[in-house]
Amino acid sequence: MQNILLNIDAGTIDWSRAQFALTAIYHWLFVPLTLGLAVIMGIAETCYYRTKKRFWKTVAQFWQKLFGINFAMGVATGIILEFEFGTNWSNYSWFVGDIFGAPLAIEGILAFFMESTFVAVMYFGWKKVSPGFHLASTWLTGLGATISAWWILVANAWMQYPVGCAFNPDTMRHEMVDFMAVAFSPFAVGKFCHTVVSSWIIGAVFVVAVSSWYLWKRREQKLAVESIKIATVVGLVASLGAAFTGHISGQQVAKVQPMKLAAMEALYNGGTAQGLTAVAWVNPFRQPDYENEESPALKIDMPYALSIMATNHPDGYVPGINDLLNGYTRPDGSKEPSVEEKMERGRLAIETLAAYRKAKAEGADDDVLTSLRQTLSENMPYFGYGYIRNRAEVVPYVPVNFWAFRVMVGLGCLFIVFFSVLAILSFRIPLLSTLTRRIMASIGLLPETEADGYDITRLPAWHYWLAIALVPLAYICSESGWLVAEFGRQPWTIQDMLPTWAAVSDLNSGAVAITFCLFLILFTTMLAVEISILLKQIKKGPAYNS
Repeated sequence: MQNILLNIDAGTIDWSRAQFALTAIYHWLFVPLTLGLAVIMGIAETCYYRTKKRFWKTVAQFWQKLFGINFAMGVATGIILEFEFGTNWSNYSWFVGDIFGAPLAIEGILAFFMESTFVAVMYFGWKKVSPGFHLASTWLTGLGATISAWWILVANAWMQYPVGCAFNPDTMRHEMVDFMAVAFSPFAVGKFCHTVVSSWIIGAVFVVAVSSWYLWKRREQKLAVESIKIATVVGLVASLGAAFTGHISGQQVAKVQPMKLAAMEALYNGGTAQGLTAVAWVNPFRQPDYENEESPALKIDMPYALSIMATNHPDGYVPGINDLLNGYTRPDGSKEPSVEEKMERGRLAIETLAAYRKAKAEGADDDVLTSLRQTLSENMPYFGYGYIRNRAEVVPYVPVNFWAFRVMVGLGCLFIVFFSVLAILSFRIPLLSTLTRRIMASIGLLPETEADGYDITRLPAWHYWLAIALVPLAYICSESGWLVAEFGRQPWTIQDMLPTWAAVSDLNSGAVAITFCLFLILFTTMLAVEISILLKQIKKGPAYNS
């Protein structure tokens, strides 16, 4: 096993990673909008159910139409993504398929079946089922999409923090021993909450952008204003929720993926009372010389903030890259081994596994097998390090993690401000609205004539274009979060268990490169088609006679 895995062509590894990244990035362009629009259209139909006003039915049907276009594209890319585990990552699928396959199977059988069933009722059942049942179908469609995201994120979280499993040397596979530990690990719960509320932000920004375009064109103004109000509430709640869940996720990363946190912060040498870096110069085009640099140049940090984020205590200890490479003593007196020690124990685990299988094949007595199993069990937590060739390989690419994290956090703060101001202006909160308008007028964001009273449907065109410009920023924010999550985990396919180069299929790199190019053309075409259809439907507007 060791020789086969380590002799796979480097080109195959790179192209397989590139192909999976391509598919995941394109897939995630569709998923968050699906989750976000599900909430918007559910609220709109709830308003229709409660008020019986035909206007709200029109609003609900309009956003449902855009939801359906996006939903179809997301399904297509998602199916391809799951098949790639078997085609490009067969060693990974064989090694941990008993565990990883379970949440994917549940997602397909339960969640996807649920959302695909109720989406049909939502679109074709307006005149065939009762209003209450139709409302339930709309919410269940969104709930099904959210549950689908849950199981996908459970699978991803397990790769970040493998729990509930045990290695069976007789089958050479990791096997699930505790389903509940896998399904409801703290890492999975935190990742799910942060991902879903972040998706609501994208849905809210999209609705505000479409509504702003209508206001700019002086059409569908009532629909636009009411949709902005709904999206503002959803967006503000989601933005604040993303900040809170992001803090929880940061604490979990500090506990189980400290190297990721060190890369996010470009923290070369850790310690107590660590500050959170606000700005610093980290060259985006090369890995820093972390072993010889004390910290990045031009660094400005917020005192104690990183220790608080990681440990909930201002004097908490946060290890840096060099601490994790060289080993260190924790505040409680326990020791973290150096990477070299982990590599040595990982190789011992691999050698012991080979010895165990040989001894069993030769019919060795139970005492010998038990001794070998005991040695294997003691060193199995470091199994993946047996495939590490140089300790520098366990350090993620710092520039991507550092800058992607700051893009994500910076844009997240921007959305909190955006939705807060929009809430004040949309709902015209008396005191706050007056103060906000006057401040905006004083710095040129509102005309002086609007300082004491305004009509949101008659703002200058650039206000509406500003809202539209936030749509790509919302996607950049979301994709940046995933860059941190996945680049920060490198070189591991499964944290500390299986490095990337030991997980790929033994394929010809040329074949993978060809399929990469084909997928690039296919996904780009699909994205262009979706954008074209969405724009045509937005331009067409709602159907008032339905």
